[in-house]
Amino acid sequence: MSEKKIIDARGTFCPGPLMELIAGIKQSEVGALIEVLSSDEGSANDIPEWVAKVGHELVSNTQSDGAWRIVVRKTK
Repeated sequence: MSEKKIIDARGTFCPGPLMELIAGIKQSEVGALIEVLSSDEGSANDIPEWVAKVGHELVSNTQSDGAWRIVVRKTK
């Protein structure tokens, strides 16, 4: 089972949540899941766009309790 890192970026605004995700990915092993919690609506678009651009895998992108939960798998 690969690790799952949770980054709580609620209360911060773009590009904060994305910057925290990038830092989290750099510290993680290939195959790791990183979940970003963000209250910034922009993250729901910005993070998936960045993930697609750099070639990681978007596992899920959901909203609940006023926050987006965006799960990314590090693929390289």
